[in-house]
Amino acid sequence: MRAFLASVFLLFATAALAADEALPGPGGFLFWTPAQQAVGYRNIEKIFPTRTIRAGGKVFELQASTAATPFDVHYDFQGKPSDTAAFMQANDVSGLLVIKDGKIMLERYGLGRKAADRWTSFSVAKSLTATLIGAAIQDGAITSLDAMVTDYIPGLRSSAYEGVTIRNLLTMTSGVKWNEDYADRNSDVNKFTQGTVEPDGENPIVTYMAKLPREEAPGTKFVYKTGESDLLGILLARATRKHPADYLSEKIWSKFGMEQDGVWMLDSAGEEVGGCCISMTLRDYGRFGLFILGGAKVDGRSVLPADYLALATRNQVPNPSNFAGYGYQWWTHDNGSYQAIGVFGQSVYINPAENLVVAINSAWPVAGAAKYYRAEAFYTDAVEKALHKG
Repeated sequence: MRAFLASVFLLFATAALAADEALPGPGGFLFWTPAQQAVGYRNIEKIFPTRTIRAGGKVFELQASTAATPFDVHYDFQGKPSDTAAFMQANDVSGLLVIKDGKIMLERYGLGRKAADRWTSFSVAKSLTATLIGAAIQDGAITSLDAMVTDYIPGLRSSAYEGVTIRNLLTMTSGVKWNEDYADRNSDVNKFTQGTVEPDGENPIVTYMAKLPREEAPGTKFVYKTGESDLLGILLARATRKHPADYLSEKIWSKFGMEQDGVWMLDSAGEEVGGCCISMTLRDYGRFGLFILGGAKVDGRSVLPADYLALATRNQVPNPSNFAGYGYQWWTHDNGSYQAIGVFGQSVYINPAENLVVAINSAWPVAGAAKYYRAEAFYTDAVEKALHKG
């Protein structure tokens, strides 16, 4: 019966789209074609099970710039002149928002997306999950960052996660072996969510992660692992005894003033995927950036412990990647800026020194490639320089 109802729902959801915008199926999510991405990324809740992140009655209003001339940026990239339109076209951007000193300087859409359309976050969700971990410490639901993961997820006992702390998960330094190759269908990142709920009710992600071997001592090696961000989501749910989507609504979404409900993808056990796939409007991506930029405060009070945000957005790992440093599920940069990053071109860039937030949603044809990251970095740098106040 559930399968029948799901198929009926999918039929009506598909019929509601334009004739040339059929919904892609859930299979091969990381291998959708560009046409499937452009439709699927803004309709995740019609394709996958999700839980709603409720907005509140009050909206945090974003002010438009009062500048006489609309802002754009003109710069040279790879020996050719470029601007916002060229950047968006070359990088399959569906939404781009620049907020400086609390005002919208630039807001544009592409790929058929409208302002009210949500767009999936991919790993930008990791930074939100990490923020909720801090909130749970502030609330007393989690004792500390140095608490053992196995204290909250008993299914990981007697595995390579013995002796691994919550801090180790946040900084991707558990020492557990993992393969994050998105293009390899047999990699851990493509296999770990495929299980079904165990007879004892255990989340199959926990079961999968418990079978992984250890390759280094905890705290000594950085290896990017989406599976461990999912473990953080499971840990959060068990510590707070709340669905992470509900907790996110309680702590941020409804209180800070997001304009629209978000949705959070669920795993096969019906739990939020801590490492992926929160869908929200472009302006709500910008509001999340402003929330963090302002110290993670609601009505003047931080939802996080006193030093948590400063540590979360500062490099915390030995031998970080060549791309950037890594904090608590945030990528960090040498100039003091930091960034929530998701594959296929999702980003929330925050530079406190410049009072700047740049939110970008895209549908790159590959999960990640140096040329796309380079183009995005050049664009963001050009925006930063153009808006800099000496």
